[in-house]
Amino acid sequence: MARYRGPRLRVVRRLGELPGLSRKTPRRAYPPGQHGQARRKRSEYAIRLEEKQKLRFNYGVSEKQLVNYMKKARKATGSTGTKLLELLEMRLDNTVFRLGMAGTIPGARQLVNHGHVTVNGRVVDIASYQCRPGDVIAPRDRDRSKKLVQTNMEYPGLANVPNHLEFNKETMIGKVNGIIEREWVAVPINELMVVEYYSRKV
Repeated sequence: MARYRGPRLRVVRRLGELPGLSRKTPRRAYPPGQHGQARRKRSEYAIRLEEKQKLRFNYGVSEKQLVNYMKKARKATGSTGTKLLELLEMRLDNTVFRLGMAGTIPGARQLVNHGHVTVNGRVVDIASYQCRPGDVIAPRDRDRSKKLVQTNMEYPGLANVPNHLEFNKETMIGKVNGIIEREWVAVPINELMVVEYYSRKV
């Protein structure tokens, strides 16, 4: 399945809070659709699928990309679930979003894809680029890029910059100081259920 381009609040109503997908809060607290208000007993599979879908929609990755991240996380040392979240959080589009240079991850992806962001002084237009400790992220040195970031900074998606990043609002330069810690992941997720979901598939 390709990247989702439909109504975002519909997804938020179904899956719960997804700070990377939308800044808006839905007016209705129940899931969308004819049977949204009906009480339903969800199976174990449905619960795991929902947790997996949260990751997919929040970070804006395709099923194939998420499977690849899962395979990388399995090969790495440490907890597979935590490693999976680290890989997703250290993507360039998410890092731009967490620095406050864009209001949502789709907005950050557009900034990156259109060549408005530099990493260590070079333009990087690949949203899935894996940021590493020591990387310096800034808008491209031209008026249009700086104005876009400046406008986005007035309406940040999240209030706090996580402790593995630092951002200077005057110079609009951000730096990656380390790998994100689990407690700073903004999306409410049970990553163990995602690992269980893929244990039978990957």
